[in-house]
Amino acid sequence: MNILLVDDSRTARAALTRMLATMGHVVMEASDGAQALERLRQEPVDLVLLDVQMPRLDGFTAVRQMREIQGNRWIPIIFLSARETDADLEKGILAGGDDYLVKPVSPVVLGAKIRALQRIHDMQRQTVELSERLAAANRELAQLARQDGLTGVANRHHFDERLAQEFARARRHRSPLGLVLGDVDDFKAYNDHYGHQAGDACLQRIAAALSSACRRATDLVARYGGEEFALILPDTDMAGVEKVCNAARERVEALAIPHARSRAYPVITMSFGATALVPDGSTTPILLIQWADQALYQAKLGGRNRCATWAGSSDGTGGPSMQERASSQLEARPSSRGSVPASVLRHGPS
Repeated sequence: MNILLVDDSRTARAALTRMLATMGHVVMEASDGAQALERLRQEPVDLVLLDVQMPRLDGFTAVRQMREIQGNRWIPIIFLSARETDADLEKGILAGGDDYLVKPVSPVVLGAKIRALQRIHDMQRQTVELSERLAAANRELAQLARQDGLTGVANRHHFDERLAQEFARARRHRSPLGLVLGDVDDFKAYNDHYGHQAGDACLQRIAAALSSACRRATDLVARYGGEEFALILPDTDMAGVEKVCNAARERVEALAIPHARSRAYPVITMSFGATALVPDGSTTPILLIQWADQALYQAKLGGRNRCATWAGSSDGTGGPSMQERASSQLEARPSSRGSVPASVLRHGPS
């Protein structure tokens, strides 16, 4: 064990150090309580042998401070004292000591006490290690409970929780919150033609592409259900949402996954609906989802493989019509990412 020996007598320290060394222990010395506390902060210690009567800081006071320094980590402490009354022993135990030996100390008794406390210390260390492993396993389980088993992105349950949290935070700080819903175009036809294993692999690649389009740690990509995905974009206004939405659409198309049965394009594509708002007392997360869903419907209606946006009011009025809004999004016009790619524009209605 690494033993910290604390005694103001150099002679006593030398004798005890020799005794402990013959038992196979490593000894660190301190001449008073203050020096012992400093050594305890700097080096790992398995056991403390502590004199009671010392200058500057007596043993009882030093033990109380040692326990504060160690926090939840327990180390055994044995008092060494010339005082042998029951009151002194009780005072030492109440101060935080684990045992109390009267000087001069018998090597046999000291060795037996150390072995007994070492067993307790080892069991306590094993308990701490087990607790840490259990805590790590619980963290992993919690992560798995929030994760979609196929794609590795957030699952629907985590999406619902996170959207509620971000909505509440955006309302408190009066900051914008963006939401994008995306749906793989003609995915049923893809599954029917290529098989479900190919469909699963396709969804995995799409999830990775969508994640790469979300650059910030606060953004969340989730599998909303089946072939549907959702992006939660905190602190993002409509211009930023459009930028992320177009980036996501481009990255999915760039995967170039063949889709012979698609009505939109010969490779896998996605349609997206996006919205953003600054939440207030009249808006809800459900309303945000409804706006994004309506925009997604218009993107599908407009020919697929495109992004549509919707910005409305809490009662569903006060903004341009959905069709007008979707159409304007599809026009080749400058945006925060530049003009919309031609591949978005050339597909007519289904």
